[in-house]
Amino acid sequence: MAENKTVPTAASVEEFLAAVEHPGRRADGFELLDLMRGGTGQQAVMWGPSIVGFGSYHYRYATGREGDAAAVGFSPRKANLALYGLTYGPDAGMHLEALGKHRTGAACLYINRLADVDRKVLEAMIRSGYQHVMAELHRP
Repeated sequence: MAENKTVPTAASVEEFLAAVEHPGRRADGFELLDLMRGGTGQQAVMWGPSIVGFGSYHYRYATGREGDAAAVGFSPRKANLALYGLTYGPDAGMHLEALGKHRTGAACLYINRLADVDRKVLEAMIRSGYQHVMAELHRP
């Protein structure tokens, strides 16, 4: 089986965020760094060249494919902020209704800027998403 392309690296999270070109996206990235540290109790680690992750879990699919991924994380992309691991929990739907302006993809939550969402709801989603991934999806 192919190896995962997105793996933890030794790159500096702070240097990565400081290099984000757009000043608003850069500021949102640093705020997300603090929010996710607080919500998970984990230190940030770069996963691949552009994902800031917190904690890790081991997954194993019925197909036999397995690997490791960040439990929750984010990437400050040019078009939006992509947040990972926040839409898996059983209360995610309730939180999404109260979050504010966003859209979702297969496994991501996309927001244009943090000013568009309710921070308290986002903090709850970070905590809930992290706890759900570690308790329900992690397969040691």
